[in-house]
Amino acid sequence: MRVRLVSFLLFLLLSGLAVAGCGGPPVDLKQGLQLEVVSTGWFDAGIVDGKNKLVPALTIRLKNVSDQNLVSLQINAIFHRVTEAQEWGTGFITAAGSGGLGLGDATSLLTVRSHLGYTGTEPRAEMLNNSRFVDAKVDLFAKYGSTQWTKIGETPISRQLLAP
Repeated sequence: MRVRLVSFLLFLLLSGLAVAGCGGPPVDLKQGLQLEVVSTGWFDAGIVDGKNKLVPALTIRLKNVSDQNLVSLQINAIFHRVTEAQEWGTGFITAAGSGGLGLGDATSLLTVRSHLGYTGTEPRAEMLNNSRFVDAKVDLFAKYGSTQWTKIGETPISRQLLAP
């Protein structure tokens, strides 16, 4: 009985090592992903509590310039008001699922929106010109598989309305 248990545990250990070794060395996503910011601006999030709502948003494309397939590639966008260091809102998307983003492949256009933004009674275009309007920026983080989040870029959010 004990020999079977030891054999089983050894099998599990070797299997785990074999699976861990299949992916190759970790990819530095700062170098292994090419980030293209296609557009930024303010998305019309509709009417909330009788007021117009605008949220910061951006559209990006990612290209895998590493030497490995990037499985389960995820993007986390952290939005900030430019006058504040703390997080204002977030957006999360899956850029490539279990099939991964292959070597040299690029994603389709990916749009990320914050869940928080501004509300007002004035028309949306006028909201952008309000004296209390504070511009925003976004920090972009990526991870694939079980790796840690890596900052891959940051960009300001343009003070423009995005087409629906």
